[in-house]
Amino acid sequence: MQALYDFLLGPFVEFGFMRRALVACLALSVGSSTIGVFLILRRMSLMGDALAHSLLPGAAVGFLLGGLSLPAMGAGGFAAGILVALLSGVVARFTSLREDASFAASYLTALALGVTMVSLRGSSVDLMHILFGSILAVDDLSLLLVATTATITLVGMAIIYRPLVVECFNPGFLVAMGEKGAIFHYAFLALAVLNMVAAFQAIGTLMALGLVLLPAIAASFWTRDVPSMALVAAPIALFSSYVGLLVSFHSDLPSGPSIVLTAASCYIASLLLGARDSVRQRLSRPAHLHG
Repeated sequence: MQALYDFLLGPFVEFGFMRRALVACLALSVGSSTIGVFLILRRMSLMGDALAHSLLPGAAVGFLLGGLSLPAMGAGGFAAGILVALLSGVVARFTSLREDASFAASYLTALALGVTMVSLRGSSVDLMHILFGSILAVDDLSLLLVATTATITLVGMAIIYRPLVVECFNPGFLVAMGEKGAIFHYAFLALAVLNMVAAFQAIGTLMALGLVLLPAIAASFWTRDVPSMALVAAPIALFSSYVGLLVSFHSDLPSGPSIVLTAASCYIASLLLGARDSVRQRLSRPAHLHG
């Protein structure tokens, strides 16, 4: 029993950096899983990836001005993400280019620009830190920023929940009711960028979307109801964070990839065994063939 306690709880009881990392991941999981559900419903999964990468030039500016200061890099990343989202939307609205193609062009430009800017002053270690994050180095200020982001996300989603759901499934009805769907669309994008910034601080730009999308995708194999998907996705994200940190601690592996790989394992298990449209269901015999 003592060995089990030392394995499952010992790292978080003994080390303060593990407790801060766990609390940051838990706060991140609660907010980002809801954002992930709506990214899937709106078929914006790849656009979410573009948003995550578009933070890099802003984070690079924050790094050049303040070094490895998470508030400075976070503020720069948020500004860059909002700018890319707005520019991509404007280009898609006033030209024949589709929004996904506009996002792809913007994020590729932003990614190359960010890597170049970091390379001008920082080392390869700094670049790896920005790309893959360092959840074990979360300090009290970063923890406060992540907790604030989760609170703003939950309050914001509660305010725009109904029109956002209607806009997902029947945008014409929203227009007929005199509402402007674009307002809710951009409000949702702002919340998505905010969560990408918080996740970037914890597990890096390349890994940020893993904790946002993988739990939501896994939840889609268990239920199709929107509130239920959010309620299933959040525990999967919490479980992935806890197990990922444990695996990282005991196996001396990078924490960010460990968390994302745990979330990927949950996705694979849901794909194989889920209650809706899983491999198990597809291979099971129809009920009328059972003797």
